[in-house]
Formats: sequence, structure tokens, C-alpha cells
Amino acid sequence: MKNETKETLATSLSADTTELLPFLPYLLQDFWELGSDPEVMLRLIKSHVQLSPETRVLDLACGKGAVSVKLAEKLNIRVKGIDILPEFIAYAGQKAAEHNVAGLCEFISGDINEAVKNERDYDIVIYGAASIVLGEPAQMLGKLKSVIRPGGYILIDEGYLPDGVKQSDVKSAGYELLTERQWSELFIEAGLTLIETVSDDDNETPASGDSETGMAFITARANELILKYPDKKAFFDGYVRGQQSEYDDIENTIECVTWLLKKDL
Repeated sequence: MKNETKETLATSLSADTTELLPFLPYLLQDFWELGSDPEVMLRLIKSHVQLSPETRVLDLACGKGAVSVKLAEKLNIRVKGIDILPEFIAYAGQKAAEHNVAGLCEFISGDINEAVKNERDYDIVIYGAASIVLGEPAQMLGKLKSVIRPGGYILIDEGYLPDGVKQSDVKSAGYELLTERQWSELFIEAGLTLIETVSDDDNETPASGDSETGMAFITARANELILKYPDKKAFFDGYVRGQQSEYDDIENTIECVTWLLKKDL
């Protein structure tokens, strides 16, 4: 794994140091859904995309495959998921088998920055809560656009600065967040049409409940690792703090959304 890729991956997963990357599968073992809400992705696709058994979806930074498996199971479409952590990919394959969609799902361990150089002509590409792994926003949009056919769709989980909120108010992000207007301008420049926006406020599950449960899992796993690797206590404590800051930002500071975009013909 390239050092640049390691650093952006660590940032996307709220890790202060790349030394934590080998421990992330352990720290996150209690979660199947990482970042994206499969139900939101499912609803947006069902509402706006004409589907067939030949529909092809690329799920970049797919994590443990929760979105991919759900789409294959509910929509009977083919999904290819790519993530750099082989432990996540192995788990995704297991879940696909459990849900009887192994024949519709393909999971590969790899660097998504390399994958986008070769993957082409998908009907839908999903980029869920992976922040700057594919580069700055304009660069990221260009890479996502390159893998879909004309008239294809992009689904992105992202956060932006609401009116009145400054970058200095954000505790967790290790990169500059844009405003909603700045994102809208980038969509136009990239030749993308915004079809629908779903905000966290539209979700039925309260964010506070998710954060409390999530932090309990993460803190417990971090404490287990501290007992096993006491010399790395500062790293694990830092990860817990970073996760708490991210939950706080999501609940109080950042506007988190899922965008469905369509590539111009």
C-alpha cells in the first residue's frame, strides 16, 4: 500500500496515524455497515434508476460489503466491491454467501485509486463516506465520472459546512470541507446533474442512538487492544477520541448527505 494511500485511508477512518491501519479490522469488528446507509442507497436507486439483470454497480471503498449485498439481494443486480483492507473483503464475501447473492457480488481487495484507472462503463458507482481517498472534490468527481457510462449515476456520501459554520468549528475532518454551494458548482463543472439529496435528518434512526452504540463498541475494542499492546495505548486512545469527535461533528456541526448524481449524455 502506497504511503499516500495509507494516509488518506487513515484520515477517512478517523485514525491519527497509519500505524493504526492493521488494527482497524479488530476495532471495527462489531460493525457491518461502515459509513453508508444501505437503505438510503437502495431507495435512491429504486426511485430513479431503470434497472435490469444486466445493471452493473461499482462500490468503491465498499468496506464490509453491506451496501453491495443489500443491492444485489433486493434488486437482483450485479455489484463489484473494492476495498483496500483484505479482512473487510473476506467478510463481505461471507455476507454475500449468507444472503445467497454470491453469484451477483464480486469483492476485490485493492487500491480504489488504481481501480478507477481501469474500471469502465458501469451504470452506477457508489462512493460511500470515504472522504479524500480519491483526492480533492473536483479530482474525486472526475474519477467517479470516468467509470460510468454516459447517463450513468453516481451515489456519494459526504458532509458539507452549513451556513454559519466555519472549518475551525469542525473537530474531526483532517481536510477542508466545502459548502453546499461549492459542491453544487463542482457538480455543474463536472457535467453532473443532481437528482436527489438525502440528509441525515431524513433518516428514521436517531443519530444519537447510533453514536452511543457505536462508541460503546469502539471503546470496548480499543481497551482490549490496550491490554494486549500497552505500548500503543496513545494510538488507541487517539482513535477513540477521533471517533467521538466525528460522531459529535455529524450530530452537531456538519450536514451529512447522500447525493444521487447523473452523468450528462
